[in-house]
Amino acid sequence: MKNVKAIGLLVLASAIGLGAAVYAAGWVSKQGGVASNKVVVAASDIELGSRINVQMLSTVDWPSGSVPAGAFKEVKDLQDRVVKVGVLRGEAILDGKLAPAGTQGGLSAVIAEGKRAMTVRVNDVVGVAGFALPGNYVDVMVNAQQDKNKGEEGKQISKTVLEHVLVLAVAQEAGRDDTKPRVVSAVTLELTLEDSEKLDLARSVGTLSLVLRNQVDKNTVTTVGITKNQLFGERVEPEAAPAKVAAVKPRVMRSKPMVASASQSQCVEVIQNGSRTLNCF
Repeated sequence: MKNVKAIGLLVLASAIGLGAAVYAAGWVSKQGGVASNKVVVAASDIELGSRINVQMLSTVDWPSGSVPAGAFKEVKDLQDRVVKVGVLRGEAILDGKLAPAGTQGGLSAVIAEGKRAMTVRVNDVVGVAGFALPGNYVDVMVNAQQDKNKGEEGKQISKTVLEHVLVLAVAQEAGRDDTKPRVVSAVTLELTLEDSEKLDLARSVGTLSLVLRNQVDKNTVTTVGITKNQLFGERVEPEAAPAKVAAVKPRVMRSKPMVASASQSQCVEVIQNGSRTLNCF
């Protein structure tokens, strides 16, 4: 009787094991049957502004239903293209990460359309202690002397002249992966042509300061700047407006004809040749 029970347990265990094996084999076969496409990925880290060659790339199988838009299937399609953002190893190369075909490598490849790159001299203070790194945004402030008025000395003023300016490079480095602060002597900014003119004038009339701002804060604030008198709370007397003198209309004096009255003078009536003449004196 005991042997029958043992045999029954062995048969049951065998059946369960066989069923599990069949299920596993079916699952593996289904996974192997998932449709996939070849997608080009980076075989190593690629810095922005770099020109791509075939040694930097490889292809992997990518599920057909999740291929990212703008992906490439052939490595040859990416020969000599330039990346305008940094690409990490294993990351798919997408068309949106590339500069237009025919672009030369270097910093000029990462400048946005319609923008310009301009470099300003900085130090450890002006450059926000080295925290103004590529990819960060800054405001530009100028401290200068205002134009002099007649008989008055020009007032010193500090004013923000540019806001939300992208830092393209510090010194000769444009990589955006490093977050360690670097004290450099020059910072390259991305500007519109009009802002480039403002910056050029600002650095010629005064001293510049970079103000680091939050990367996601795009709000702009218009200020009138601050003078030394305002900074120290000194009261500035308003200039008295020149008094207006009303034009006086000239008064015309009209003379009345003088008529001699008979009571105020002596008159003599002269009769000559039948005519009468009155002479008064």
